[in-house]
Amino acid sequence: MLAVGILVAEIPTLESRHPSESRHRNAEWASKPTLGSRAARHYKEPCPQCSEVTWGVNDEGRFYCKSCHTFIEKTKDVEELDLFIHNSKVQSVSRGLRKAKTETFSWEWYVCEGFQLILLRQAEALQALGVDPQVKDHVMCNLWRRYLHKTKQAYCKIPPSRCWPSQTLSESSLCSSELDSEPDVTQASETEGETEGETLSDYSCGLSSSDQCTTASESSWSVHSGSVDGRLYKRVKKKKRDWKMSMPMTLAFCYLSLLWVRASITLSDLLRLVFYRHVPYFSPEQYLPEKTNVSGLDVTIFEVKTFPVYSDIMELTTGLGTFLELPPFPPITQTCYYHPNVLCMKYLMEVNLPDEFQNWIYLVAKKTGLNDATNLTLDPMKKRGRCIPYDIQAVALIIVVLKLLFALNDDWEWQMSKIARSRNNKKGEDIAVFDFENWYETMRPCMDEARRTREEEYARFSWKNERVVTYSQSGKSKVLKRKRMANNLQRQFSKLSGAAADAGNPGPSSFLFNWEEQNTGKICFHGHSLKGIAQQGKNLLSGLSTNYWLSSLKKCTNSFCKHWKLYEASNFPSSYDFVLSLFSVVLNVEVCAIHYEVCLVEEKLFQWKLKTMT
Repeated sequence: MLAVGILVAEIPTLESRHPSESRHRNAEWASKPTLGSRAARHYKEPCPQCSEVTWGVNDEGRFYCKSCHTFIEKTKDVEELDLFIHNSKVQSVSRGLRKAKTETFSWEWYVCEGFQLILLRQAEALQALGVDPQVKDHVMCNLWRRYLHKTKQAYCKIPPSRCWPSQTLSESSLCSSELDSEPDVTQASETEGETEGETLSDYSCGLSSSDQCTTASESSWSVHSGSVDGRLYKRVKKKKRDWKMSMPMTLAFCYLSLLWVRASITLSDLLRLVFYRHVPYFSPEQYLPEKTNVSGLDVTIFEVKTFPVYSDIMELTTGLGTFLELPPFPPITQTCYYHPNVLCMKYLMEVNLPDEFQNWIYLVAKKTGLNDATNLTLDPMKKRGRCIPYDIQAVALIIVVLKLLFALNDDWEWQMSKIARSRNNKKGEDIAVFDFENWYETMRPCMDEARRTREEEYARFSWKNERVVTYSQSGKSKVLKRKRMANNLQRQFSKLSGAAADAGNPGPSSFLFNWEEQNTGKICFHGHSLKGIAQQGKNLLSGLSTNYWLSSLKKCTNSFCKHWKLYEASNFPSSYDFVLSLFSVVLNVEVCAIHYEVCLVEEKLFQWKLKTMT
């Protein structure tokens, strides 16, 4: 007992050694629960105060002596914290302080800048296909500058509002009464972000660019449009003379550039290159930089969901040339690709007709004046001028010559075929005589197969866009999810069906049929003769006008009449309809468009006959 008493007496209490410090440490320790000695069992250093090795760790990770309650500078490592206690469940997880979401950085851009980038990609694609290098830097660039100047978006004395179009005060009265009637996907939400009294004149009557950007971006940056002027661009009611940019308008720019440099690409060739994606047109959002926020109304402005139509692009090209007040284009000489002498030879090879047809085509083009450079050269400012469809006009000349030689009335062509067959069966003939019936039997299955192949390509055409664009930011996650699901399903179905991998787009070519291949099992009529069928005399129409019938008995004097769109195959002979359908497949245009050009050629060729009929 004495020894124990001495030992107890030798250990002073905390209050006797450091009264104030012990009270502070006890209060600190009492306010913080400990994690036990289990976390500090690997630390064997003695306490500097009492020399004991009984360490503990509080909830802040600081080491303290259990004997004298002295804290030291050592702290527990994060890896050694034993946060999971046996026979316990985690009730909640601390998320820490919530931070405000930072908005994704995006560029401030305008609609005209987006179309400018797309035109640049199209010009580079044409240049890569072998077109004159001037088509990008000299031709299309100047056309685009002229367009921006005419629409007062740039290159003008008045500071542009950068909003389409720069209207006057009288035109700025396009208010909610006219705009509300226009169907729009954001019509319901547009009135919410629009301030009271906000009209079109606020954007086009001298506001500075910073004020415009603030007004447009604050109200509709994330809801209505990703671009600055996308909302206003869509709001303005489209008029007949408002040449607003669109994706078909980009093809009109391309075709005008091709005509200026007289490239070896017709409009039908351009549309074929567009379909096989050799020229950028579909999914134009992927050609814009990633920093541009394409959403809302921008989707409807740049969206492409239909194939471009020949007649629509031709009409846009004619109107665009007049709107820009372009000077006369370089003349179409006899060596130019758009001249009938060159194009007709190309299409004669395409449809497997004899080369001797070229002589008759030359005579018909000379008599009608269609080979004259003054009639072929495009002059946008010419009164009642039009952009000539050179490819369709060349095809119309071939059809008129076929009607001159074979009548195409379901009677005369078959009689001539019997005569040609009898001459070919005779011995001693060096060159075979052209047999229309044999040519028909050769071309009919080729035409049907080409049409069926094109319909399948249209059905399999992929409209998907690699870049996800949505009408609103809230629906972007849903679109991404659907896209992933669609890709997974397509990958699984392709594995199950064992479909071959896609070989990619075929190489660019202006020919649909190729008759130079060996061992095709098809007859090539290029070297056949027209001997005995027709003889060229001083008078082109001697002996030929008796069986000729006019495609249009009477021409409409009304310029608004669209009688050529009312083509009915039942009203014409089947041979004539077959020839129209064949060239329609070759050019990928409507049959009525070719029939209309045939009527125009016949009008110039048979003026005397039309006058006697009227």
